[in-house]
Formats: sequence, structure tokens, C-alpha cells
Amino acid sequence: MNTPEIRKIVTRVEETHREAGVDLPAPTRKAAVAAVIANPFAGRHEEDLELLFAIGEQLGEQLGTRAVEALGIDPGQVESYGKAVLVGTDGELEHAAAILHPRLGKGLRAATGGGRALIASSKKVGGPGQVLDVPLGHKDAAYVRSHFDAIEIWVNDAPRRAELLVAVAVTDSGRPLPRVGGLTVDGIEGTDGLR
Repeated sequence: MNTPEIRKIVTRVEETHREAGVDLPAPTRKAAVAAVIANPFAGRHEEDLELLFAIGEQLGEQLGTRAVEALGIDPGQVESYGKAVLVGTDGELEHAAAILHPRLGKGLRAATGGGRALIASSKKVGGPGQVLDVPLGHKDAAYVRSHFDAIEIWVNDAPRRAELLVAVAVTDSGRPLPRVGGLTVDGIEGTDGLR
């Protein structure tokens, strides 16, 4: 079975219209989508994690597509992205790495119109209701400081001991009122994923 056993999917959209007393010219928007899935390796050590690689590949595109749709934008309008996994306590941190790193990025990039930059990620072990921070970075140029950000997602009854909470996030903009300098969106070359 290479298909994830999904118990539920949760979507969170955040819009910021005003920051530090200043009305923004346009709201900054972020969406995170998380799937609560069964962990096929909960409670036991498994050397071969290929099944989690395959599950990550499927979830990257599925959750990425839902996140883009939640913002009501075209995939090419996505400016930043991120990914994260919260492992239930009968699992291990390496289960999160197996979901996130070998293949999830390919599906997420397909859902978001490409992307050359490394996809920011986080992973941890925890229980139901724990907050999962999904880090964000510009999808084409990692050095764009205005897009260093995060969004939180949590599910009140997940992950249970033998589950994984797998999340992806996208934005249509950077942080509200960015002013810490560095590479700006209009200066992106987009050739190496860095600048």
C-alpha cells in the first residue's frame, strides 16, 4: 500500500490587513494544509523507509494543490512555500525526514508552479494539539529576507501515537511591512535557488 491512510485534512488561511497600525496596500496571505495519516512504522524500527518516501511524494502535490486553492490563486502566483511533519509518540523523527526530504518537494513544486529554492522544513515528535511551525521561504530565491516567515497549524486530536501530521504551506506575498534589507523580489535572478 503506497497510498497514505488519511484520517482528516485541515486547512488554515491567514490574512493580515493591518500591521503595527499601518493599513497594508494588499493583505499578506498564507495557507497551510495538514493531513493526519496513519504511521505505517509506528511502534517498530524499520530499516527500509521507501513507503514513507512514496507517501511524501503523493502528499506534496495533494496538499500543495489544496493550499494554492485555499488562497484562490494560480500556482504561478505562489511566492513562498514550506513543509513540516509532527510525528506521534510511537514514531521516530526519521519518519518525518522520510516523508519530507526524498520526494515531497517534487510534488509541492508541481503544485506551486515550480520553484528553484530549497523548501524550508521542520520536524518534531509530539502529541495531539501540539503546534507545528511550518517555516516559509521564497520559492525561487532563498536569500529573499522579506519571505523568511512561518505559519502555525495544529489539530486538536492529532497526531495520535501512531499517526503523522504532515503539513505544507504557501503564500502569495512576503511578511507585512518588511524592512530588514537584503535581496528583494524585484532583484531575483532565479537561476540557482539562492539569488
